[in-house]
Amino acid sequence: MLTGTGFLTDNERIFSQHLQNRLLPDHTYSVVSGGHPLCIPDLTWEQLKQFHATHYHPSNARFFTYGNFPLEQHLKQIHEEALSKFEKIEPNTAVPAQKPWDKPREFHITCGPDSLAAGSSGHTTVGVSFLLPDITDTFEAFTLNLLSSLLISGPNSPFYKALIESGLGTDFSPDVGYNGYTREAYFSVGLQGIAEQDTQAVRDIIDRTIEEVIEKGFEEDRIEALLHKIEIQMKHQSVSFGLSLTSYIASCWNHDGDPVELLQLGGQVARLRQCLKENPHFLQEKVKHYFKNNSHKLTLSMTPDDKYPEKQARMETEKLKEKVDSLSLKDKQQIYEKGLELQTQQSQPQDASCLPALKVSDIEPTMPLTELEVALAAGQTPVQFCAQPTNGLVYFRAFVSLHTLPEALRPYVPLFCSVLTKLGCGLLDYREQAQLMELKTGGMAASPHVLPDEAHLDTYEQGVLFSSFCLERNLPDMMHLWSEIFSSPCFEEEEHFRVLVKMSAQELANGVPDSGHLYASLRASRTLTPVGDLQETFSGMDQVRLMKRIAEMTDVRPVLRKLPQIQEHVLHRDNMRCSVNATPQQMSLAEKAVEKFIRNLGQSKLEQEPVCPYVVEKPAPSGSSGSAHVSGPQVIRKLITDPTFKPCQMKTHFLLPFPVNYVGECIRTAPYADPDHASLKILARVMTAKFLHTEIREKGGAYGGGARLSRDGVFTLYSYRDPRSAETLQSFSKAMDWAKAGRFTEQDIDEAKLSVFSTVDAPVAPSDRGLDHFLCGLSDEMKQVHREQLFAVRHEDLINVSNKYLDTGKSTHGLALLGPDNTEIAKDLSWVTGE
Repeated sequence: MLTGTGFLTDNERIFSQHLQNRLLPDHTYSVVSGGHPLCIPDLTWEQLKQFHATHYHPSNARFFTYGNFPLEQHLKQIHEEALSKFEKIEPNTAVPAQKPWDKPREFHITCGPDSLAAGSSGHTTVGVSFLLPDITDTFEAFTLNLLSSLLISGPNSPFYKALIESGLGTDFSPDVGYNGYTREAYFSVGLQGIAEQDTQAVRDIIDRTIEEVIEKGFEEDRIEALLHKIEIQMKHQSVSFGLSLTSYIASCWNHDGDPVELLQLGGQVARLRQCLKENPHFLQEKVKHYFKNNSHKLTLSMTPDDKYPEKQARMETEKLKEKVDSLSLKDKQQIYEKGLELQTQQSQPQDASCLPALKVSDIEPTMPLTELEVALAAGQTPVQFCAQPTNGLVYFRAFVSLHTLPEALRPYVPLFCSVLTKLGCGLLDYREQAQLMELKTGGMAASPHVLPDEAHLDTYEQGVLFSSFCLERNLPDMMHLWSEIFSSPCFEEEEHFRVLVKMSAQELANGVPDSGHLYASLRASRTLTPVGDLQETFSGMDQVRLMKRIAEMTDVRPVLRKLPQIQEHVLHRDNMRCSVNATPQQMSLAEKAVEKFIRNLGQSKLEQEPVCPYVVEKPAPSGSSGSAHVSGPQVIRKLITDPTFKPCQMKTHFLLPFPVNYVGECIRTAPYADPDHASLKILARVMTAKFLHTEIREKGGAYGGGARLSRDGVFTLYSYRDPRSAETLQSFSKAMDWAKAGRFTEQDIDEAKLSVFSTVDAPVAPSDRGLDHFLCGLSDEMKQVHREQLFAVRHEDLINVSNKYLDTGKSTHGLALLGPDNTEIAKDLSWVTGE
């Protein structure tokens, strides 16, 4: 019943699931593919085995390879290790077409209450969805996907103006836009966070907006901006490019579409341009055909019911009782014996010898160096240049230290970053700014960062990272936009600010069920290090609660007035450093553009006195300090240190209306440069693979669980969507005892090393090379030392660090739990309830 429990945790998921089930009711899409809690008990072992035999068979498979290895070897291996061991069958897994409706349909569903969402009355969601053609018609699918973006993406889109800016709700309804994962695609649009009585008003707005689009069409610049976005996407190299292609073609190919045709985006763009040239009303006619005149239209509304979790639990209990009551004594005895057999099997080590495996000796002993050049722009601002094969794109970043920011303004930095590029600047209002950004860049963003020092747990740098990229021809326009944002941001747009706040608060609230283990871990670490405290402020439950409060304010002007105060500490060239990743041929142009941008920036009008009395100037590694791959002057980073910080234990329980728990236990350990850090990193993987996965997921029934070590030296044990809580904390304790007793083998350690190196040696995109040096002052030489420390970890090192750090008396532990009422935790006075 794992999937069912997760399915009931998240209101957005409940809505999306019902939307698909109701819009496509004739076949496979009418059911929950992972299993509904009330249906899972009806599944027999024979049915499961038969389903597996037909669906998970090579005759029902698609093979995808990406890379530059010879294809012949891949095909040989696929044949020898898979295809030759099976007989060909006819799996009959084709999904038949959905029969179109002759008239629209409406449904109403309920969900659980959401204590994190803003407001008390507006928790209703309504969405209108339309069935679209088969996704194997690749050009029609391409056209409708682009049409969907024109309708809903950004502040210039018709539905954003009509729905988001209406003030009726907080954000678009779940699954908004084009969905091409089912055999026939669908488009959905609506609002969440509305009052129940406004449901009809939202439906009227949707109908009216469709009529207006048919009448007026789209501005040419908006179409160009979207085609520009496609051009940039084709050039931008991500490390998961091959996997992204797999995901992109999977649905169409699974329904016997042509995957090669799907990948020929350039041809589809050219064909669309030709269609628009021949018929200027081409897109309006699509809107009329697929939206106005489409009778296969579903209106789905959802309201919270305070008793929803209890009703679901009661139905599950009744279902279980019905099943148990139908069992004979013999059946019960057999199930009991099978349960004991399963428990024994789960406790036995699995034979992994049949699996193909690398050896630690296969890992490269040294890492390649990334050549970096640092120069001073405008005489004082360091700029790091990294020449890379970026495929005609230029990547620009700027980092501004925040060591002068008053503590009272800290919680508002994420909000400042979120709205900075969305409220307008200079002479541009927010719509014009968004349009220009889409036409000239691949995106412009600001984000708060907390960067731990590699040598000291209580030292860190806090700041804001500004990042963007563009085609080479648009570099002057992108840098001019940054100049306008830095010199004259607009913080007077109160109405749009309120819209952005509501959307941000809604997104944060909706994200908690998917990231509950991360929120639990952040809260558990807040009293262990100064970094943990600031990370909780910037991105933990504190931030979720703060945004909820701001979204509920009738007057947001007091918050809006804080933004210019933060601006005084951020939007200037004091304490700034920049970086550029581009091809060698682009560097000269990039250098001039960055120089011009920095010269146009002002200096702070404030007396730049650090708020924290303990600010340390720390030079980043350079050629003069022994880092051969970095040339030019040293970059000086302003770090904050707090020698008075005293870590303390805290246990926090956030009461949330979920049927599952998210558990986090954090331990203060060793910084990155300490050899113990390498041992702890390997230990986390050993504990996850050889103990915690079995205890928490296989035996405990949680979706996931494990241990990890972050760069700030905090060792975390966590569980995700976990039916247990106190028992999981006991499992954490047992895991630590298991580690201290050294109950793992040399093979376990080698497997953990391979797993760690798969992350350490993960490919880095050309756009991101040199980023560790730019942000954290980590040179390749420092990373090589850490690499050698990882190689050198031995069995006794793992036992030593387990005893040194994991003992409750040796290091400070923090605990946090997100989940429902818990009598055991409530009785324990050492726990506090999260606000």
